[in-house]
Amino acid sequence: MIKHHPKFELLQGFVDGDLPASLAAGIAIHTDMCASCQQQVSQLTEQVAEASFEQSFHHEIIVNDEENLMEIAEMDFDDMINQITASDDVEPTKAFYDERSIDFKGTQYTLPSALRNIELGKIAQIGKLSRARLNLGEGEIHTNLLHIGPGGSIPEHTHKGFELTLLLAGSFADAKGQYVAGDFIMLDKRDQHQPATEHGCLCYTVANDALHFTQGINKLLNPIGAFIY
Repeated sequence: MIKHHPKFELLQGFVDGDLPASLAAGIAIHTDMCASCQQQVSQLTEQVAEASFEQSFHHEIIVNDEENLMEIAEMDFDDMINQITASDDVEPTKAFYDERSIDFKGTQYTLPSALRNIELGKIAQIGKLSRARLNLGEGEIHTNLLHIGPGGSIPEHTHKGFELTLLLAGSFADAKGQYVAGDFIMLDKRDQHQPATEHGCLCYTVANDALHFTQGINKLLNPIGAFIY
């Protein structure tokens, strides 16, 4: 069961179109997997649409002259709607889905629809960690598909900037608990964790700086922090 969700501010930013493409894609993927957040996004979208319509209609009334106002008042809206919907000349739109997958060490994963048209870089590997960059052209913001093989982990670390981890498949755990497919985990420099997986997992990750290893000899790995994220 999904326990970790985007904050309301992120959902609102997604609906308003204010988020960078990487975070917007993360929200889109999560809402496809989470009925609760999907409902919130739907409600927010309706609110934005209603507000936009009211603002537009109010503007038209202000700029029209008295004659046009009289015409609007005399219009039969029910009759207008019936005329519009009576036509069957337009064929219904057919849904189209081009499935896309990626292979990490012999395991095939179907990618979410939000990622099917995004350019993928070559898969790079270090031990049980594999990652493929998603080319979104966002400068310092790096977006990846990160795969951790069975029995693998990422050494304990914190973050110089923000880090989004959205679990696409499998599960992993850290000191705070267990995470499953659909969990949306947003972290920053205040957070410190060591994710580990028993059976393997695939994550969608977004970060605007390298992670920073914090424990013992793992500090020697800091130069490759940017590789992972």
